[in-house]
Amino acid sequence: MQEGPSRLVSGEARDDRVTPFAVEALDLRGRLVRLGATVDAIIGHYDYPPQVARLLGEAIALAALLGSILESHGRFQLQTRSDGPVDMLVVDYDAPGKLRGFARFDAARLAEVTDPAPAALLGRGHLALTIEREEDAARYQGVVPLEGESLAEAAHMYFRQSEQIPSFVRLAVAELVTPQGRSWRAGGLLLQYLPVAGSRVRELPPGDAPEGSAAAEEEDDAWTEGQALAATLEDHELVDPSLSGERLLFRLFHERGVKVFPERALAEFCRCSTERIDRLLKSFTAQERADMVGDDGRIGVTCEFCATFRSFDPADFA
Repeated sequence: MQEGPSRLVSGEARDDRVTPFAVEALDLRGRLVRLGATVDAIIGHYDYPPQVARLLGEAIALAALLGSILESHGRFQLQTRSDGPVDMLVVDYDAPGKLRGFARFDAARLAEVTDPAPAALLGRGHLALTIEREEDAARYQGVVPLEGESLAEAAHMYFRQSEQIPSFVRLAVAELVTPQGRSWRAGGLLLQYLPVAGSRVRELPPGDAPEGSAAAEEEDDAWTEGQALAATLEDHELVDPSLSGERLLFRLFHERGVKVFPERALAEFCRCSTERIDRLLKSFTAQERADMVGDDGRIGVTCEFCATFRSFDPADFA
């Protein structure tokens, strides 16, 4: 990223954006995501209970933060598998900024849950983060356990164990109520300590670190200060539609100086299509397709992500 000239903080609040930033005085880098119509569209594909919608919103915000590591090509997937009432979350991020996602839950078990916290909804299992890079067909996956943690805490564990990068993650989701109706919003902050190589550091494996940087073996004053500043962030600030991302970052880090880089637009988009499903159905045997025929004599397929229903005539595959 190239350094730009100093300028006044923008007061323009824009949704569905990822804003990379740096606090160079403290060797900090990070990303801020603000989601409006995009997260509302993804959640709106299904009639999710509010607690499931909030959990899916957190997963979408986290996937946007982590997936935006990919500059222009490739795919990132966040997926949970667990034994809680919400036993699966899947969010796909296609670079440079396309998002889709869904949650699978047991309505009967969910009705018995009195604690709306993410840990109670997820239970125990694992969080898998997968990166597929198109330029070299490389595939990387990191898996961390879910043992009563929130998604943010699981992400902390991933960076600590897999990337060895001191990291801070904050996620927030809210339903906005206006005279025009209800809509979901989400936001997230990822802050990482990436000092230049020197004393008390070790080299990092490939990850989200600029070339030549390393992770501290023990917490030092710069990272302690960075975490303290980030911890002043309130949930309502992350989802406030009237607060610009730049102004929010200035609130947090103005004492040390914060530099923002070109932001990236995000949008809801599903990869499903009639052609893709047609090819998939052709890959099954005739007997397997016969078992899929419904009472109306056709094969019906509903996309898990966008809930689009498509109907096919079995005769077309004869």
